[in-house]
Amino acid sequence: MRTAGLTMNNAWAHRVLREQGVETYGLEGMAAEICVLVESLELMHRGKEENYRPYLHIMGELRSVTPAEALPFGISQVTYSPGQGEKVDAFYEFDDQQLVVLAGKGYFTNGFAVPEQITGIEWELPTTANMLVLAPSGTQTEGDAPVVFTQVHNIGGLEIDLESSGYDLAGYFADHSKDGASQTEVVVNERGLRVRSDAVNSLFTEEELGLGAEAEQVIATPAPEAAPAADGMSTRLKQVEAEIAAERAQYQAERGRTEGTMENLYREHVAAALRTEEQGEPFAPPYPALDVQHDLDLDLEEQEPHQQTGMPAPSLDERKHQLARRAADLDFGDNSEQSLGS
Repeated sequence: MRTAGLTMNNAWAHRVLREQGVETYGLEGMAAEICVLVESLELMHRGKEENYRPYLHIMGELRSVTPAEALPFGISQVTYSPGQGEKVDAFYEFDDQQLVVLAGKGYFTNGFAVPEQITGIEWELPTTANMLVLAPSGTQTEGDAPVVFTQVHNIGGLEIDLESSGYDLAGYFADHSKDGASQTEVVVNERGLRVRSDAVNSLFTEEELGLGAEAEQVIATPAPEAAPAADGMSTRLKQVEAEIAAERAQYQAERGRTEGTMENLYREHVAAALRTEEQGEPFAPPYPALDVQHDLDLDLEEQEPHQQTGMPAPSLDERKHQLARRAADLDFGDNSEQSLGS
């Protein structure tokens, strides 16, 4: 007998477990086979530690659970309506022989892709599950049937392969080995992949790839070996140092053209004087020299008569008195402001 099922995370499942006097049957770890409607496939690769081994990521929706042994009340299968089943994520691992088949079908070419004909159909996958069966009421009314709650183990990370599932997915891939890619290009692509992947070990030998002596003869010159990591790092460091030196020189030049900076003062006064001295020319100071006799003499009008008549110049004390009187004449003070205001 087939019956519609509910998931174990349904609120009614917890309510059934709490009810007293309800006849239930709990089954854990039962071997079962689930039916999954495959919606999409994705070809992915493991990490560097596993040599980037390919595998398939299968995504779909749970449609039914078929236990290995019949459940109480003769239940042989639990089904789910479209949109009511849980999401399933399964990971299909290729064995070594399947990888050889994929390589022969052009796995290392650009046109290699996942087949579309294995999506949109139902797959039967092995797994284990927990089940909770709620017995029908004792009245045995018409239409009364048991209720089954299910919980599929590892539904979000189901690991399968050829042996466990019975599906040889390598046979569904199309042959792309001759779709615009010759054996020579296959060798070049494989070598380029090895160089870009830091010289990782290939999953396959030359014999497994089916490359004969003809492909080896076409390639006259071997592919250039990858430069050692130390030499590449040294070259990059030199480039960075050169870029930093160029930026520093540009910054100093801009500072030298900006007025008021230390670099500008050095360029206009110190460096100019040094260049003039090296060329043998007399150094001209950037500012005119002070004429102590005239610039410090504030009373030029009084000095000129003495120079014209030949009279002796006033003494230092007299000059001090003259400067004091001149300063007093220039300093109006508070009294002058009041007199001007009045």
